[in-house]
Amino acid sequence: MIFFRIVKYLKYILLSHHRRGHGIHSPFVFDLVSRVFRNKIDPDIVFTVEQARMKLVADKRTIFVKDLGSRSELLKTNLKKVSDLARRSSVPLKYGVLLSNLAAEFGKPLIIELGTSFGISTMYMAASRDDITVSTIEGCPEIAEIAKQNFIEAGLKNITALVGAFDNILPDYAIKGVRPGMVFIDGNHRKEPVLKYFNEMAELSDSKTVIIIDDINYSREMADAWNEIKFHKKVSVSIDIFRMGILFFREGINHNDYIIRY
Repeated sequence: MIFFRIVKYLKYILLSHHRRGHGIHSPFVFDLVSRVFRNKIDPDIVFTVEQARMKLVADKRTIFVKDLGSRSELLKTNLKKVSDLARRSSVPLKYGVLLSNLAAEFGKPLIIELGTSFGISTMYMAASRDDITVSTIEGCPEIAEIAKQNFIEAGLKNITALVGAFDNILPDYAIKGVRPGMVFIDGNHRKEPVLKYFNEMAELSDSKTVIIIDDINYSREMADAWNEIKFHKKVSVSIDIFRMGILFFREGINHNDYIIRY
């Protein structure tokens, strides 16, 4: 799997457009890259979230871990230290900044996150603006409790934290007629579940929704899922930034796939 990621990364470096937007002919994508991708973030957001990360990385508690998708292959036992999990599962700072900028631009009124983990990505998105709600789902109760404590300590009141299996919770959004501004899928790393969750979120979405899928090059399975998803009938623009895939359903735009250096 490591060899697969190395090969994919080398291809990404060779094929990607410049991070400043050079060589991008779509006005929509050029504006996104030059304005949103490169937008500065409030330093207070970074300070608050990274303080929480530092606390997690120093946390030597052992917890019982349930349901980490294909990441469970890294676990020899279900008992793991919080510090080890925080290093492996939490979104890195630069991608947290991007999520925050995307949330500020597209997240209103609601962001749905599949896979809370310890809440680093959740906090980056929720802190971007206080007139959005982040509805986040985590399958592991012990991890979810730590995330909830992080939200309280960060003073973020616009987060709704749900605990349970995605398959049990996602139908409620459809029943309520939810139309998310943004969706972040990071709770499973197997092809079929990712395709299933994407399709469910695509059904809820309108032309203004952006869907972000994490770890699209984590494995051959995830790469296959991404290659299938980006040709979904509703997708007008797909952007591959190697770690994440970003999908837009914009009307009036011819279908295009971009690989952008980030």
